[in-house]
Amino acid sequence: MRPTVHDVAEEAGVSLATVDRVLNRRPGVRAETVARVNEAIAKLGFVRDISAANLAKQRVYNLVFIIPEGPNSFMLGLESELRQAKLYSALERINLDILKVRAFDSEALADVLDGLDPTQVSGVALVATESPRVFEALARLRQANIPVVTLVSDVSAAHRDHYVGIDNVAAGRTAASLMGRFVGRRPGKIALLAGSMLVRDHVERRIGFEQVISAEFPELDCLTVQEGRDDAVVTRAVLADFLEREPDIVGLYSIGAGNRGVIDVLTSRSEYGSIAVVAHELTEHSKRALREGIFDAVINQDAGHEVRSAIRLLKASIDETQVIAKQEIIRIEIYIRDNLP
Repeated sequence: MRPTVHDVAEEAGVSLATVDRVLNRRPGVRAETVARVNEAIAKLGFVRDISAANLAKQRVYNLVFIIPEGPNSFMLGLESELRQAKLYSALERINLDILKVRAFDSEALADVLDGLDPTQVSGVALVATESPRVFEALARLRQANIPVVTLVSDVSAAHRDHYVGIDNVAAGRTAASLMGRFVGRRPGKIALLAGSMLVRDHVERRIGFEQVISAEFPELDCLTVQEGRDDAVVTRAVLADFLEREPDIVGLYSIGAGNRGVIDVLTSRSEYGSIAVVAHELTEHSKRALREGIFDAVINQDAGHEVRSAIRLLKASIDETQVIAKQEIIRIEIYIRDNLP
């Protein structure tokens, strides 16, 4: 049978109350007694039943997810997955709140973070933008022992406990390898279209992409990144103007969102049909673009997996339990017309 707290108390020669204080890291226990209890735990192979302990203490996990607002289809899908998670989270004593901020607005994000009450919040997950104010707000949360998980776009490891998302440098390198093969050694220019260079995921994808293009496809020239704010209307205007001004474009890497705008521009002129396109996130719009031959490939990340992983990681940080690292890896998925789900 699995060892119990009674077995630990007997092995260590202490009371059940002392074992409880050690397990919950409460003060008032001498260092040598703590060591004796921990030795008994290790010897017996005792594993604490966190669910039972939390039920006994009536613990509720108050988790806050902060995501960008706006028309970004991937972020809307992420929000949908969060709302699905809310349906079952109550059974696990999880209260899940969703807060929305303006996309790429670090001041708005910092304001929301500063407005959180550490006494009412158990853990925070956010799609991060980088700025000194955001870093300061995250530091205050961590100083209050509130675990922080970044979603999709990361910050420095000094400002969070875990990151949940794909390896964006690897995603950019993957996009470049695909692009080079789609272009087929034709010399020319590659247009780069991002949401914003203020978020790390877009910066890292560009870095990875340019690394491979310069090393393996020197006949291709990456142009200056254009920013569409992950908005279809802005993206449409920016890309249409850019393609009008730049001749000899043979490929387009759409680093962020705004794919509806990309599709509108690419279908506006017949000569754009020869441009090889690699984009991100499998949405209804990008699926249609793949089926119709407008896009050549889409790199995807599983939003549902990310939501579930973030919840698991926050709970593990709160409970101070181990995680299964392989379970939390978000894999880079590649879709072409022939393997669409």
